[in-house]
Amino acid sequence: MYARAAVIAVALSALVLGSSFAVPVGVGDSVGPVPFEDTVSLGMTSTTLRAADAEGVALPKVEVFYAEYEYVIGYYGVESYLAEHRRTGHDRQFGQPLAVFVTDYAGTNVSLTERGYPVVDTNTDPSFVRASDAYVVIGSEARTATGSLAMPFSDREAASEFTERYGGEVIPWDGVDEAVEASNPITRERYEATVDERMQWADRAVEATRPLRERPVTVTVGEDVPTLQAAVEAAPPNTTVLLPPGEYAVDEVIVNKSVTIRGAGVATHIRGDGNGSVLHMNASHAAVTDLRISGVGSVGSPERSANTSSDWSESVELAYGRGDAAIRLDGADGALVENIVIDTPASGIISRAADGAVVQNITLRGAAAPENGFMGVVAMYAPVVVENSSFHGGRDAVYTHRAHETVIRNNEMADARFGVHLMYTSRTLVANNEIHNESVGVIVMTRPTGNLVVGNRVSATRTGISTVGADSYYAENVLTDNKWGMTVSGTGSLYTRNTIVNNTYGLRGSSLLPTNLVTHNDVVDNEYPVDSYLGALRVWTVDGEGNYWGRLPGADRDGDGTVERPYRPSGAIDSRLHSTPGAWTLARSPAVALTRGLASSVPGLRATGVVDTAPLTAPVRPDVLTTVRTNESDAPNETSANASGSATEVPT
Repeated sequence: MYARAAVIAVALSALVLGSSFAVPVGVGDSVGPVPFEDTVSLGMTSTTLRAADAEGVALPKVEVFYAEYEYVIGYYGVESYLAEHRRTGHDRQFGQPLAVFVTDYAGTNVSLTERGYPVVDTNTDPSFVRASDAYVVIGSEARTATGSLAMPFSDREAASEFTERYGGEVIPWDGVDEAVEASNPITRERYEATVDERMQWADRAVEATRPLRERPVTVTVGEDVPTLQAAVEAAPPNTTVLLPPGEYAVDEVIVNKSVTIRGAGVATHIRGDGNGSVLHMNASHAAVTDLRISGVGSVGSPERSANTSSDWSESVELAYGRGDAAIRLDGADGALVENIVIDTPASGIISRAADGAVVQNITLRGAAAPENGFMGVVAMYAPVVVENSSFHGGRDAVYTHRAHETVIRNNEMADARFGVHLMYTSRTLVANNEIHNESVGVIVMTRPTGNLVVGNRVSATRTGISTVGADSYYAENVLTDNKWGMTVSGTGSLYTRNTIVNNTYGLRGSSLLPTNLVTHNDVVDNEYPVDSYLGALRVWTVDGEGNYWGRLPGADRDGDGTVERPYRPSGAIDSRLHSTPGAWTLARSPAVALTRGLASSVPGLRATGVVDTAPLTAPVRPDVLTTVRTNESDAPNETSANASGSATEVPT
């Protein structure tokens, strides 16, 4: 195989040397803008775009043709265009811009809504103008939910008229880069500060529930009143209803005041009739602690079967947010659910618009087969804290839907479909969870932004962590014995200090846009270090430092801690350096070196897959790596989970 590869390399080198590959002179003047829906776009979440479309907002856009990227990149907003061009490694990935076009608001009678969103009189989006001919208004009242907007015009007079109505300053395009404030850089320090902020918010939310545990007892079921519902109705606000040991058969109990229901541990058993939810808490600062719940109704929601809406989000709300559960929190801000054991074929806890609710120390036992169960915790429309809990069985342990800034930490999840499932959810922290025997450990979907997935340990899944979205942080996770350790997808995110060991594939490079930063990860002892054969070449090196792929043959001759040659973990040769005799000799052959040099400098020959231009010579987290390897050697000799599964299938 390798001898044949060498022959092919020599032949290809001769072909290249006898040919001429160059970008045609003047190509930037020969192209024009394309329909924006045909571009590969950056800059807005799906939630923001849906809201903009619903309100008829005409967002400014930028289209760029690059020398070394085959697709046209479309940016929502001049700001997102500038942020990407300032990103470390941008030029290496895309090459120089050949042509840039921007939205032209001249002649559209553009105006701003009360919230500052731009709208136009025309029935279609504004046309494009070559950026070099544009004048841009900065500092005006124009904005979206994510920040201010620079507004481009082909005519200076039209731009000036806009500033007279909405303020701002007119500058030519060639001054935009200096005039528009730089966005926050993709740095570990910035993300770690955000992790601390979310942790502190969760700590405050938990502390705020402490008084709910200490309310005085005013009503005892069985002594003062015969039923739990009667006790709730009799108890004054800010007091406790006590449930002594025993089994309590109930219909759905409605809690519409700020009271605490407290049992005596698992000896207190509330059993529903199997036809609906068991506890329905509608009041802020309501609480339920120290008991067991069973007898929950059917999986899903009765409203779903009657729903004829084509809106997928509404269908999800009906199916997940209005289904049966052991405990439902509706608008119960600051509620507490603590020390509860739940046996349920449906959802365990559904929280809808319960800002700052705390779910902790829960033991949830769901259906044995994921297809027969539902969610452990469902969080919708407001942030909650889910911590120090154990989830076994069911469909997803924790599912979120537009529950931005939720914190999910220090939980154990097993034997379900997904561990943590984020849908339309941004700026959420998923930290220090132990997840195993799941189809996917942590799955992030629907183009969110600003999520933080740190310090989790995921094993024996099909995919350890599956990622999408933008401006997110995946750090210090330990991924072992999975088919795929982690996907590197989405855009503008940082993947760093992860320990990825003994998976079938360590990392999966699956993003069409190569804008993520992947650096300082330990990716060792995997059958294949990387699964990435389609799309653009991805350079996983940042500021001259890459990742640790195990000990690569050769020496660090200059002592800078990096190997002297690039490493291609997705390549046919480099991916086998640790397992196939002779691979290192072939990798260093003159023919292969010549071919790689030509391919890296000639756009028409650039390879796909992944290259690390400065692989590290020592582990980033040696203590963690040693511990993981020791645990792996002590474990039974088993094949990585789902090793025979389809290489293209990702469960949704």
